[in-house]
Amino acid sequence: MKAMILAAGLGTRLRPLTNNRPKALVEVGGRTLLEITLSRLRAFGVREVIINVHHFADMVVDFLKKNNDFGMRIEVSREEELLDTGGGLKKAAWFFLEDSAERDEPFILHNVDVISTIDLGRMVQLHREHQALAMLAVQQRETSRYLLFDEGLQLCGRRAGSEQQAELVRPAGQVQAWAFSGIHVISPRLFKVMTEEGAFSIITSYLRLAAQGENIFAFRSDEYYWSDLGRAENVKQAERDLKNRAFSL
Repeated sequence: MKAMILAAGLGTRLRPLTNNRPKALVEVGGRTLLEITLSRLRAFGVREVIINVHHFADMVVDFLKKNNDFGMRIEVSREEELLDTGGGLKKAAWFFLEDSAERDEPFILHNVDVISTIDLGRMVQLHREHQALAMLAVQQRETSRYLLFDEGLQLCGRRAGSEQQAELVRPAGQVQAWAFSGIHVISPRLFKVMTEEGAFSIITSYLRLAAQGENIFAFRSDEYYWSDLGRAENVKQAERDLKNRAFSL
C-alpha cells in the first residue's frame, strides 16, 4: 500500500521550533514527527511513501538518507512554491499511477504534524466497502472550519466557525458539522477528476466533486487519540500525553 505525507509547510505556527528546521523534524518523545508518521503508516501495511518538501527540504532528504528511508521506498516531491494540499497531491500523482495494475488501490494522505491512534486499516476497509472517492477522518470538536455531512455521512458542505452560515453543495436533510483531522483515504480515481491547477486546497476539490455526486465520506474518529502539532504549545501537550500513555510511539 502507498501513502503521501504532507510535510512542505513553513511551520510558522511552530516557531521558534521551526526557525532552523522543518516541522517534519520537530520532535516528540525523542522522535521526529516524520519518523512517527512513517512508523504509523508502516504498521498499517504501507511500504511506499512520497513526501512533499519545501521549507528546509534538504534537511528532510538528509534525515531520510541517514536512516536508510526507514526500510521503506520513499520518494520526495520538491515544491519550489508551496502548492497547498491539493496542488501538492496533484504534483505527486505519478507516484500513485505508475503501476497501472494497481490504479484502483486506495492510498493514505496524512499530515506530518498530526499524531493519532486512528485505525487506518478500518478507514481503508470502509473506503473499499463504500466504493468511496475519499474517506475523511473527522471528530466532534471545536475548530475554525467545519465540514458538513448528511445523514449518510457524505460530504455536503462546509461552515466557518460555529455561528457562520452553512455553505451546502448538495441537498441534505439533517446536517452534521465535524472537524477534519488531516487524514484521508483516497482512490486514485481522484486524479482523473481533479481539475484544479496550481496551489489549491484539496477541500476545494472535495466540495466541487461532492456537488457533482461523488461519494466522499466521513470516518468518525472521536474514540481515538488525536493531536494537531501545528503549534508549539501542542507539542508540549503531546509530550505530556505521551508520558501519561494517551498514545505510544
